[in-house]
Amino acid sequence: MDDSPENNINDGLEERPGYVPEGATELGRRATVLQILPELVTGGVERGTVEVGVAIAEAGGRSLVVSNGGPMVHELIRAGAEHFEMPVHSKNYFTMRKNADLLAELIKRENVDIVHARSRAPAWSAYWAAKKTGVHFVTTFHGTYSHGNWFKRRYNSVMTKGEKVIAISSFIAGHLRKIYGVPKDRIRIVPRGVDLARFDPDVVSSERMIQLARQWRLDDGVPVVMLPGRLTRWKGQSVFIEAVAELGRRDARFVLVGSDQGREGYHRELDSLIEAKGLNDIVRIIDHCDDMPAAYKLTDLVISASTDPEAFGRVAVEAQALGRPVIATSHGGAKETVIEGETGWLVPPENPSAMAKAIGEALDISEAARARMAERAIAHIRDNFSKDTMCARTLEVYNEVLAEELSGR
Repeated sequence: MDDSPENNINDGLEERPGYVPEGATELGRRATVLQILPELVTGGVERGTVEVGVAIAEAGGRSLVVSNGGPMVHELIRAGAEHFEMPVHSKNYFTMRKNADLLAELIKRENVDIVHARSRAPAWSAYWAAKKTGVHFVTTFHGTYSHGNWFKRRYNSVMTKGEKVIAISSFIAGHLRKIYGVPKDRIRIVPRGVDLARFDPDVVSSERMIQLARQWRLDDGVPVVMLPGRLTRWKGQSVFIEAVAELGRRDARFVLVGSDQGREGYHRELDSLIEAKGLNDIVRIIDHCDDMPAAYKLTDLVISASTDPEAFGRVAVEAQALGRPVIATSHGGAKETVIEGETGWLVPPENPSAMAKAIGEALDISEAARARMAERAIAHIRDNFSKDTMCARTLEVYNEVLAEELSGR
């Protein structure tokens, strides 16, 4: 058996990301599901929690979320879910134990059927509480996490203790089997989904794009190549800058969009690299963007240059949903979301020469070829990676757990 993290380990339905099982839009016996995560601030895990929370309520279930709070709480409550604030973001052992007692009380009081943990520290509290109360425990494994020593693997292992362990990609499913020995029959692959109502090329107005182009000081008619993502070394911004230098073209503008989140030293390092390569007039760093759909549509080519494998790779999916070609590094989730030669290009990680070659090829394709690629990319994401599909398949995991209870398994 191939235990490579890149191997798609699931048979049948799980190999088709867009498959929505029959009845997956309903939640069995009006179950109460409690999701738990550190905080409801912006991020992929938080967004997925809110989206699934809404889906639970719409499917006839009762949707509860426990976190330390955050700006997305209001969105959750507006959608019919309930929020309970606890300091579950804490990694202090004694706080985690106290949280477990509080969660056990909440589970009993609110008649919770399933606890769904999405992050390690709160997952330990949730696991202890679920064991104490006898309710179902489900986890979502969102990343590879650092696992270089026994202590780290032990800390991470709580995410493998679910009756069903949701992996956000086949790459993560393989990682679960190889590193933690999770049996295949407990893993369910549920890729992240993009909100197609928001990332829809037909709803992004010209006015939004014009406003963004002015903010970024972009000239009309000049191709734009964008690398979105927070400024952190593993996202590969320096590889991208090296590739632009090797490309040697001055007929495009190259933007890195993302906050440094306090990594001022790395930000200065990138600024110095841009200056040293003589790219100040064509490369710029944009601190943050509040309108990413407009940013993607404004862009002619989107880059994901991550040096470490992405667990899923949200940038590549969002860009394709807007019909934009993608160049991504050929590892991790990108190998599942980018179709080489049809919706984009895959290049070896940490290889500026290969990236430069791909950028040049992408900038030089004809308008007809670009239109065909856009059409294929939009269809690919709509068929396989929508928010609705993600939510439906998560509900199916809940239904599966409830059905096993009724069957006495």
